[in-house]
This record gives sequence, C-alpha cells and structure tokens, in this order.
Amino acid sequence: MQKGLWVGLCFGRKGRPRVQIDIVLERGHCEGAGMTQTVQLPLWLFILILLFAAMTALSHFLLPSVRWFFRRRLERAVARLNTRLKRPIEPFKLARRYDMIQRLIYDPEVTHEIVVYAREHGVPENVAFQKARDYAREIVPSFSAFAYFSFGIRVARLLANAVYRIKTADSNDRIFDAIPKEATIVYVMNHRSNMDYVLVTYLAARDSALAYAVGEWARVWPLSRLIKSMGAYFIRRKSRGALYRKVLARYVQMATAGGVNQAMYPEGGLSLNGKLQPPRMGLLSYVADGFDPEGERDVVLVPVAINYDRVLEDTVLIAADQRGDRRFGARITVVLRFVLRKLWQRLTRQETRFGMAAVAFGAPMSLREAGPDASIEQISEDLMGRISQTMPVLSVPVVAYALLEQTDGYSPDALKARVGALLEMVPQANRVIKADAIDFELGRAIAGLVARQIIEMRDGKWHMAEGQAPVLQFYANSIAHFLPENAALAQEISAPAGS
Repeated sequence: MQKGLWVGLCFGRKGRPRVQIDIVLERGHCEGAGMTQTVQLPLWLFILILLFAAMTALSHFLLPSVRWFFRRRLERAVARLNTRLKRPIEPFKLARRYDMIQRLIYDPEVTHEIVVYAREHGVPENVAFQKARDYAREIVPSFSAFAYFSFGIRVARLLANAVYRIKTADSNDRIFDAIPKEATIVYVMNHRSNMDYVLVTYLAARDSALAYAVGEWARVWPLSRLIKSMGAYFIRRKSRGALYRKVLARYVQMATAGGVNQAMYPEGGLSLNGKLQPPRMGLLSYVADGFDPEGERDVVLVPVAINYDRVLEDTVLIAADQRGDRRFGARITVVLRFVLRKLWQRLTRQETRFGMAAVAFGAPMSLREAGPDASIEQISEDLMGRISQTMPVLSVPVVAYALLEQTDGYSPDALKARVGALLEMVPQANRVIKADAIDFELGRAIAGLVARQIIEMRDGKWHMAEGQAPVLQFYANSIAHFLPENAALAQEISAPAGS
C-alpha cells in the first residue's frame, strides 16, 4: 500500500454505512505494527467534517477574494456614476455599515452618555453599551449605490409619473447650481404625503443621492431592507430617552460633516389639515448644534415646498384630524396594491393620473452666513416662512378655495372668472397654471373632483357635495395665505403655523 491517506466506504454489522480511513505512514505491507492506522467514522459525521472544512476554506480563502473582486467593481461603477452627478457620492455614504456602527458607538459623546445612562438606571456599563449598539444598528443605513441608482430611482421615476404630472419651478436648477460644491445640502420640506419621498428622490436623482429619516411605519420586512439600502435611516419619533437621542444626534452630525445630502421634514409628520404645521426642531437642531462655522464644509438649508392636486392619503388624514389623533388606518398591503396597480396602468399606458404635483425650491440659507447667534427657533421659523412663500399654486386648491368662498355655487363661466381672479392675487413665481392653460387645467380639476363626488352640478351651477367641505378645506389651506381678499376665510382656514 502506498504511503498516504486512503478513504473507503464499508458497512457495519447492521448494514449501516461507515467511512474507513487508512493512514499509511510508510511504504510497506499492511502487516507490521505502526505501519498503518485505521479510523472508522459514521458517514454522517464524515460529511459534517467535510462541510465544516469546506466552510472554513470558503470563509478564509475564497470569500475575501470574491468580496475584493466585487468591491473593486463597485468602486469603479461609483467612480463612473460620480462623473454624471453634479455632486458626487461622498466616501462617508459608501463606508461599510459595520465600520459606521463602530465609529458611532465609540464616539466620545456617545460613550459619555452610556456612562450616564448606566449610572441613572443602575445597570452595568456593558448593558448600557449594548443598548447603544442596538440603537446604532437600528439607525445606521446600509447604502447601496446599485439599489439607489439602478433600482430605487427607476421605481421612483416610474411611480411618480404614473401617479402625477410632475411640475418643477423654473428657478430650481438655478438655485441648486448656485450652492457651493463642497457644501452639505439639507432639503427642508413640508410634509403633505408619503409621495414626498418619491418625488424628491426622483427629482434629485441627477444631482446627488439623498438620505432620509423615516418613521417606524417603514420598519416592516421587506420594506425595511430596501429603505436602508437606499440610504434612509430609521428614527423613533416617540422616543425620549437621552441615550437614543445622543446616538441619533451623533449619526446625523457625522453624516452632515461627511457631506451627505439629506432631506428633512421639520413638521415631524404629515399635515392633517393641509396647513403648514409648527416646526419640530429635533433633526434640524442636531444639524445646527454639530455645525462648525470654522470648518471646511458649510451647511446649506434649502426650503422645498410641495403641493398636490390630490394627496393620496387625504381622507385618512382628514379623518385623523377630525378625531384629534394621529392614528392612520392604512395597511402596508393596501399601499403595495395601490403602487402595483399604478405601475401596471403606467406600463399599459392608461391615463389615470391624479392631476399635478409640483416641487419648488426657496431661497437657501447658509448656516455659516446665519452666524453663531442665530437660534434654532429663528432658523426653523425662517425656513417655514420661506416654504410658505414658495408654495406652488395648483388648480384643485384654487377651485376648492373658490367653492368655499361662495356656498351657493358658481356657473361654469363664473367659476372660471373667479379662478382667474384668484390666480392674479398669487405671485407670478408661484403659479403653476399658465395663463393660456387655465381652461385646460380647470377642466381637469373639475373632472377629478366630480369623479370623487366632492363637487356636483346642480341647477346649472357647481356646488360642493354634501359633507365634502372638509376635503375642499384641506386643499384650500395649502394656498390660502396667498389670498388675502377674503380675510375671514383666510383667518379660518389658512394661517400657516408659526407665521
């Protein structure tokens, strides 16, 4: 028998298969002590040993090479992508999630808060440290350039155009191009609908990648994995723990210092009545508190106003406002069915869009120019005022305002005249409806409201349908601050919060 390892299959007394391993230490015959050693193993144990050996070889030799290969390909792909973006993807956004979590939990401010938490709650520091690690894992995203630009942007573009006719202000590109290239941009937006995420992601796609803060509604599988791969980070809006807030604040500050462009909703939630809500200064205060005026990178806050001819969740929001709570009954399955239906209608070229959706940028605010004396309250109020004055004016809100003014209705010609008069009161820059397209847009708005049984024709006049005043008021609220003629109505239904 040749020197080496010999493996054979034999059967035991009860016919059970066993593996026989012969180890020959030197060339010679089998007889003779010390020349061979025989080890018999059950077949299942031998297979298990082979599997563990294969896994060890895979993890120590093959996987590192494969990871290196794909990472090199990803780096080259990102480099090509950055040549097409106005603002390249910053290295911070491409860092490994594990590295970001480690950096976050070992941050001096976080470790200090861990010690404070352990002392206040009477727990060992390692328990407090683990809690901070759990918070970091929950917050830190796992951005994938492939998921964002190859999948997310395409879905956002397809869905946005399937649901709305998208309009952008003529000044948007000029405002964006005037911002210094090295500055971190934070888009500060009003929150009308969950479609806000889709619209701004789609519109910003050719410029940069955005990071969002999303609420606990998105922490469902598989939506959570997709959203994290798009660069969004989860926040607990109702959490008041100091340790959680410190971990979240430091992540936001690290991302801002790293040049990650972000989008924030200072209202802290969807508007239930169409008005701008008082700002909540949580995330925005983290950005301002972590800003270094002497640092290399400025932070530029860009107010973004979004308005719709139809808000998808309007009836849900109005019902919540009437109840006085923020419980929304929409299930994720209902939302997914709606999205899939709209995508299918878009692919089959069926025209079922809900009118226009418009996005307009206001005058940016530089934190460096604002100076150290500017309080976060002043900054927030200023930004909400800029959003209010930048709000796009669409046809449905104008029709809604007109019908609320005159409860005995309008003839078709009278409604057209009143809509035209109201538009004349609006600053030219805010008018999405052009003068030569009033008839067309008014017809679309009326058709959409009739289809939803919000208005009806009676005795040759357009009237609001019974019980539909809250819906019309919801839409009129978004633009009423531009229309001072009817002061009583404006005071009742518009008055943006904080103005």
